[in-house]
Amino acid sequence: MNRKNFLSSIVPLAASFTNISKSLEPDVPEAKPVTPAYLKKGDTIAITCPAGFITSEEIVPAIGKLTDWGFTVKVGTTVGKRDFTFGGTDDERRDDFQQMLDDKKVKAILCARGGYGTIRIIDGLDFKHLEQHPKWIVGFSDITVLHSHLNHNYGIASIHAKMCNSFPADWNLAEEVQKQSIESIFKCLTGEKMKYDFVPNSKNKTGIAMGTLVGGNLKTLESLAGSNSDLVTKNKILFVEDTGEYLYSIDRMFWNLKRTGKLTSLAGLIVGGFKKKPDDAGEEFGKSLEEIVLEKVKEYRYPVCFDFPVGHQKNNVALKCGIKHTLEVQSNDCNLIETI
Repeated sequence: MNRKNFLSSIVPLAASFTNISKSLEPDVPEAKPVTPAYLKKGDTIAITCPAGFITSEEIVPAIGKLTDWGFTVKVGTTVGKRDFTFGGTDDERRDDFQQMLDDKKVKAILCARGGYGTIRIIDGLDFKHLEQHPKWIVGFSDITVLHSHLNHNYGIASIHAKMCNSFPADWNLAEEVQKQSIESIFKCLTGEKMKYDFVPNSKNKTGIAMGTLVGGNLKTLESLAGSNSDLVTKNKILFVEDTGEYLYSIDRMFWNLKRTGKLTSLAGLIVGGFKKKPDDAGEEFGKSLEEIVLEKVKEYRYPVCFDFPVGHQKNNVALKCGIKHTLEVQSNDCNLIETI
């Protein structure tokens, strides 16, 4: 083969390699979402600790509110246990969560708190019973592992929301925004079609998107990349939030989303609360959160919104992961609407 023919033969091959970073996500049809049965009065909600520890006293406010809502509460054996930062050993947390998954009387599982630890037990859990008898799993932060795993493997919807450690000790003294966030859990669990209006940010990219809502804690999503719990984002509305990260770290995580193809074919992007660590003296990063995000999505046409009320903050509304939503981002109004 002469040089001219050789070069002409490798040009198409080389061109195909240039697009690898844009097509890393599997091109598989999206499964029809599996929606667990919505709860009614008298149904049982279980509380367990798949991640960090919590005391029995600290879940009392949550038990009180769940009871006020008309539910029966089952407290797992990991509540009150502690193995360093965890709510019991890996085996104890796995077994307690498995028992809740397999208990036919339990209609929803409310994770007691986040922190860290769910990834240590996820591969030891058996979801066969959950496939046959879907139930709602509720939580956020480290519980993003469960939301992503369920969406990736089973298409089972779940609820990204506050956990037991976020329920106020005195409901009457709680801020209204905190009350509304917690009440949104009840609305999700009982089948209300959710709609959230929020204040526009001048940096938003306007537009309308329709798709399945997925997402959670950005650092946790990054840690799941390439695993059996990895989140597939193609044609979906992705929401992200995080806390305690430097701007350079947030920049790195958004580069991860971009380079793994997770930003390429989105329907829309929602950026929630980001509690940022201040830059070290003399080490200023030089870009705002909005600038970091917009740099990564500048060639895409889907809508992007900032300041959505989700994350490690009092204004942390419940979101149904795995359910179709419509995102409307306009210059004078923004909303997220459940569509089925």
